Amino acid sequence: MRASAKYFLSSVFVVALACFWGMRAASQEQTGKVAPPDGANLYQQRCAVCHDNPQDRTPPKSILAKRAPDEIVAALTTGSMKTQASGLKESEIRALAVYLTGKQPGGLIDPGEIPNRCQAPGGPINLKAPRWNGWGYDSDNTRYQPNPGLKPEDVPRLKVKWAFAYPTTQAMGQPTIIGNRLYVTTNSGQVICLNAQTGCAYWAINVGATVRTAITVGPAPAGGKAKFIAYFGDVRAYVYAVDAETGKELWRLKADDHPVARITGSPVLHRNRLYVPVSSVEEVTGRSDKYECCKFRGSMLAVDAYTGKLIWKTYSIADEPKPYRKNAAGTQLYGPAGAAIWSAPTLDLKRGVLYAGTGNSYTDAPTGGPDAIIAFDLRTGKIRWINQVLPNDNFLVNCRQPGVGNCPKDAGPDFDFGSSPILRKLPNGKEVLLAGQKSGILFALDPDNQGKKLWEVKLGSGTALGGIEWGFAADASVAYVPVADPFGAPDARKPGITAVKIATGEKLWHTPAPEAKCAWGAQRCTNAQSAAATLIPGVVFSGTADGHMRAYATSDGKIIWDFDTAAAPYNAVNGKQAKGGTIDAGGATIANGMLYLNSGYGVIIGMPGNALLAFSVDGK
Repeated sequence: MRASAKYFLSSVFVVALACFWGMRAASQEQTGKVAPPDGANLYQQRCAVCHDNPQDRTPPKSILAKRAPDEIVAALTTGSMKTQASGLKESEIRALAVYLTGKQPGGLIDPGEIPNRCQAPGGPINLKAPRWNGWGYDSDNTRYQPNPGLKPEDVPRLKVKWAFAYPTTQAMGQPTIIGNRLYVTTNSGQVICLNAQTGCAYWAINVGATVRTAITVGPAPAGGKAKFIAYFGDVRAYVYAVDAETGKELWRLKADDHPVARITGSPVLHRNRLYVPVSSVEEVTGRSDKYECCKFRGSMLAVDAYTGKLIWKTYSIADEPKPYRKNAAGTQLYGPAGAAIWSAPTLDLKRGVLYAGTGNSYTDAPTGGPDAIIAFDLRTGKIRWINQVLPNDNFLVNCRQPGVGNCPKDAGPDFDFGSSPILRKLPNGKEVLLAGQKSGILFALDPDNQGKKLWEVKLGSGTALGGIEWGFAADASVAYVPVADPFGAPDARKPGITAVKIATGEKLWHTPAPEAKCAWGAQRCTNAQSAAATLIPGVVFSGTADGHMRAYATSDGKIIWDFDTAAAPYNAVNGKQAKGGTIDAGGATIANGMLYLNSGYGVIIGMPGNALLAFSVDGK
């Protein structure tokens, strides 16, 4: 991120400065020594304009300082800041990391050096064992665990049984449970298989880039190299299949060639097909007036689950980006672009379709794909229907002046559909597709009538950071919807959770988020309730950005359990200290009487942390 000039330098000073650097360079050439890169200067040139005055999803410099240096390096080489770091040498990237964190990058941890190896093999995988497989528990994405091994009266007795410390300072992908195996993903590119009861490690691999998705596990074909396959995606837009018992790679596929394409939504498996959503961070990189914004389009892929062969790929925006204007710097701008798909798709096997929610547009070029629910044909990928609820939601991060540089002239509020849609059947046999938007609105759509709106209910004020952000849950008749609303006027914000009757949209109860109480202090402290909710019979779990995980009675919304995950560090089973932080993005997963939770997703709001926590009744 190149900072704009803030101070005027006289021509005399500029000439003197040039002479000084010229003499210094000549001296360096004569002595054979080259000055090391200046991290502070690089920060001012590339980063300060955004991180010193953060808006939207940009973390402030003080939060960057709390991250591990290897995370800074990863962000600048393979992650969301890759474009901003274009042209920097490896030594300059390392200098930036050292300047920001005060520590030297040590290189990513060798997976073979995990200290808490399981002493015994894990035994055969059983996909019928107690489980939470993938993002939404089932193909309807209900996030409802009907057989949790926990009763409502057990929940107030939940205590930490063990903790695991992730190798870097950010907790990432939602845990997946398959019997006694627990699969987790990390910001440092590690994928780890743990024992679900003890936290010892069966295996770990490193793919070299952040993995944010939950893992989906399925059977391998008879006679293959593996019996079971674990699937996931990374921020370089690769999708992977590895042996679920050993971690050995079976295949990988590049889902999209755009430089900042990524996979954040969890792949969904049905029979021998894997359905993969593709997102990007071009709305971050696109702000620079030297960047030809924007050319990314969200997409959905169907992949042969056994071979990795692409079966079909369909873009959420049908038209290819074309030149449509130049900015003041003379840079050619393109569009339409955007409509990233950053959540897991929902399968409708009865109708032979899958549903996906899309994000905002990146440009002023009009298009029908962004801020929409799209139905894709499972067999061919053909789009059956699109319901765009908000046209012209044109948005780039940190665009403060519409029309200046690459900023869209007709700027929108950034009201993505970030939550996976939920398919539910009413008592009369009619099915309803529920969709939550960052506007704070929950929609009910008709899957039999081109996604026509049946009803809508506004549950929060909505912001670029949610509204309804990462996910809600539903049983047969009620949806339980957390709302973030992290910022805004006190009388407009409505962070909390609301129960909504699926048949009509009627609000049954609303429990406001308690006043924010952050163990780390007032900095970036908010009670936004943006993480995905998790539901069991009689109880819904929902976390807040201040690090609290709470359980609510589904009957009336009463809080029956409250645990501050960031209150104190944990002595982790892998010999390190685990520290909690913000609860955001993925929610709790539950099976076999245990609840698993990441604490420390401080990517956007709140505080980073590296804790994976396993809860059981009385910690036993």
